[in-house]
Amino acid sequence: MLTKYLILALYFLVLLLIGFISSKQVKDLKDYYVGGKKLGYWVVAFSTRATGESAWLLLGLTGLGAMVGVSAFWVVLGEIIGVSVAWFVLAKRFKWLTDKYDSITIPDYLVSRFKSKTHTLRLIAALSLAIFVIIYVSAQIDATGSAFEAFLGWNYYGGALFGFVIVLAYIFFGGFVAVAWSDLFQGILMFLGLVLLPIFALFNMTTGPSILDGLHTIDPNLVNIWGGNLDILTIATIAGYVLIGLGFMGSPQIFVRFMSIRDEEEINKGRWVALFYTLLSDAAAVTIGVFGRYLFTEAGADPEIVLGNNGQNVLIQMVESTFPLIIVGFYIAVVLSAIMSTIDSLLVVASSAVMRDIYQQIFNPHAKVENLTSLSRIVTLGMALLALAIAMTVAFTTPDRTIFWFVIFGWSGIAATFCPVIVLSLFWQKYSEQGAIASMIVGFLSVPFFKFVVTRIDTIGPVFDRLDVLGPSFLLSMLAGVIVSMIKPGFNQDVAELNSRD
Repeated sequence: MLTKYLILALYFLVLLLIGFISSKQVKDLKDYYVGGKKLGYWVVAFSTRATGESAWLLLGLTGLGAMVGVSAFWVVLGEIIGVSVAWFVLAKRFKWLTDKYDSITIPDYLVSRFKSKTHTLRLIAALSLAIFVIIYVSAQIDATGSAFEAFLGWNYYGGALFGFVIVLAYIFFGGFVAVAWSDLFQGILMFLGLVLLPIFALFNMTTGPSILDGLHTIDPNLVNIWGGNLDILTIATIAGYVLIGLGFMGSPQIFVRFMSIRDEEEINKGRWVALFYTLLSDAAAVTIGVFGRYLFTEAGADPEIVLGNNGQNVLIQMVESTFPLIIVGFYIAVVLSAIMSTIDSLLVVASSAVMRDIYQQIFNPHAKVENLTSLSRIVTLGMALLALAIAMTVAFTTPDRTIFWFVIFGWSGIAATFCPVIVLSLFWQKYSEQGAIASMIVGFLSVPFFKFVVTRIDTIGPVFDRLDVLGPSFLLSMLAGVIVSMIKPGFNQDVAELNSRD
């Protein structure tokens, strides 16, 4: 146990050191929120991936692989498509426009893109972002408690609080620069941990039936790429897996990194790093889950009992059965990296929405820059404490929750509210401010509507439960924006100029 604590202490020391060094580079709001727009492609590529994956990758996707088998690879396909579209299709346009408008937040960009003359668009964007980001952060804090509980035997609430304090410390002082560089460090840990584990585990499988034969014996559906008979529920399930990738096509916590990158040439380099990272890390996560199901369960065994709620402990069991104690300590840091790299990014995004887009732009446009930077740290602290309270409440009231779907709900809320707006704003010159407002409102409301209302309708509920909320919400948000903009069209010369270049 002492070895685990020593490695964990070293990991936290590195994070705090990054926060201290980064604090020396923070001179104004642009530094605090987008790193002065001068980061290189390695930092940004790893930061987008670390932020986009979170505990969902290490604990959620591995658990899904353990529960459903090879059909979980549909999630990998969806993520590859989403990351490819973000980096290869959207990133350069977004970077060019946000530089032209000198934007440092997503609402900043939207207000400039639509030449908004009122605060309505900024207020809706900032509040929507803050609400769903807090939900998303609370899911990550929940995962922190689960990780400490599973790896170190800590009390869940103590583990969640301890991890929360560490991540808050380096964000509080270093802002976006600390977040980006810590994401690079943590992203490397995540990548190595995920890719190496199934390789070493495979070498340890020297006896017994082949993996495919063993899985078929446990449950034939585990080796079926469709996950079962090809019916409407199966198709909805596969579609839900693939559509998770929509969240990479405009989510603020990811796209703010495209603002921070030095120039468009860095995007050309970074997209290959991001794509390679996604392919290997996501495929490795599913493989870990599949291997764990083969190693730790038998035919007729309940995987929920053996591998934890929704298979969430499969990675931990794989690590402890494959590696010596010192390497187990490294994997504790890997899991915490996945969690904290998302918490830090989200808190900075949420803080920017409240501080920059509501307080400075609406209520106090003449505030001094040095005061704003200090207030930003206080806002970050306040929002973090609110997320902590939500995480503790959910943990106490919903003991059977799963990390996979808790995270996906927050992810879907952010994506359905912002991704259609970002995509349309980058390509359609007649997309109007009224259309953007309609898109955000419909996307925001659709997520809880599909989650808590539609899924309880007897006739269609089971299908939408499998499909989940992101796909339908994204579609309705897109349609709302298109319809309203056709009725009340706008025009943007900058987008028209971009379109004429292509």
